[in-house]
Amino acid sequence: MKKITIKAKDFFELLKLKDQSMWDIFASLIDGEEKELIFVDENNEFLFNYVLPTDFKKLQDDKAVFSKEYSEKLSGLN
Repeated sequence: MKKITIKAKDFFELLKLKDQSMWDIFASLIDGEEKELIFVDENNEFLFNYVLPTDFKKLQDDKAVFSKEYSEKLSGLN
């Protein structure tokens, strides 16, 4: 599995500048090879990771799960 390290702050700033979702970027990385995306902070400390699937169907499934969990967490804050 290929490992890709991403500076989280820069990545999310780029998404804002390009007005794109992270899922669009993830989709553009799918090429049939499984990849581990490792997000780090400014000091290269591990924050979180995501194993990019090899197909678009699984990516859509992951997006749906993420959206549901994120929504539940946000509703718990209110």
